Amino acid sequence: MATDLQSILTGINRTAEPSSGSMILAKDLYGAMPHVHTTFLGRAPADQGWKAAFDQFIALSTTKRPQGPDFDSYVSELTREVGAHIEKFKPDVIHAQYLGFALSLAFARSAGTVPIIAIAHGPDVMAAERSTSERQVMNEVAAASAAIVAPTSDLVDRIDRLTNRRFTDRLTVIPWGIPLSNARVRKQPSAGAGPLSLVHAGRLDDNKSTITAVEALALTDQPHQLTVIGEGVLRERLEQRALELGLGDRVHFNPFLPRSELWRRLPAYDAFVFTTKGLEAFGLVLIEAQAHGLPVVYSDLPSATEILGHSGAPYSPGDPRSLATVLDEVSRDVHLREALAQAGTHNARRYDITAAGSRLRELTLRVVPKKALGN
Repeated sequence: MATDLQSILTGINRTAEPSSGSMILAKDLYGAMPHVHTTFLGRAPADQGWKAAFDQFIALSTTKRPQGPDFDSYVSELTREVGAHIEKFKPDVIHAQYLGFALSLAFARSAGTVPIIAIAHGPDVMAAERSTSERQVMNEVAAASAAIVAPTSDLVDRIDRLTNRRFTDRLTVIPWGIPLSNARVRKQPSAGAGPLSLVHAGRLDDNKSTITAVEALALTDQPHQLTVIGEGVLRERLEQRALELGLGDRVHFNPFLPRSELWRRLPAYDAFVFTTKGLEAFGLVLIEAQAHGLPVVYSDLPSATEILGHSGAPYSPGDPRSLATVLDEVSRDVHLREALAQAGTHNARRYDITAAGSRLRELTLRVVPKKALGN
């Protein structure tokens, strides 16, 4: 029996490289979706290894412009460009990444009869919560979509509120995942009671709140070491704060690492620290850490709790003293640390990217008219 091959048009309006969680997710997700042909729209220059994950990569040529006086003309130009690609490739379905951003709006305005599945990533929802204009865009894209996907029920609930609950029946949760087959659980035994070698990885901005981890180290009973991996606008401020607190020899900053290198290093640490204080769509890095056998200490956000259940050690978001207390507890109790590592490894098994890819394809099959398949 022949299997229908779905032609998918999607894209992210950024330089085509594995520079963020959403870009890495897209590479993994479409590589894991069976029986699809994916055309991806992105920005040049394109990382060749990343680009190879898609059947076809198209570089957008419309000059990118943010929300502001030129946004409407920018979207009009982008819509014409995207419409030309839709006319040329005649996709069975469009996957509009980042519900409410310019590329999704261009998809919504040029799709014609091609069904759209909108996929939320988090920053789009945060933007809509802050800005009326971004919220209007989100509502227009949602209205044009046959289905709206988010990775957690918390994100679904936020989108539902932002769209005045007009599209509740279109919203669905598909948890993200990682290629678990490539992860290697640490083999060395847990360190005894005493200072921990901690790692934090992510974008260095206000919402990720890396400063919570830095300031927590000044409040711990044990002289824990912290390695911060990542880049962002707050890098210099974080380094300065560590020096102000006398932590220059205990907090170490490393630049953004390709995932293969990050994964190679993760097993060398005793625990992972997750510090986001506001909205977190999913937190792939939580699963990455658990898949490598690291106990996870995390800010108790709805999405993180939904993903981790009881497999991590929570603390109050944005509260350095709360984090310091939990870190010292985990450092003193070797059995707790081992239990967290085991529970985390078991929890990570729920989030294989192949499961996410299969569920997204099943949803796509439901929204695509049967007569359109196999074009």
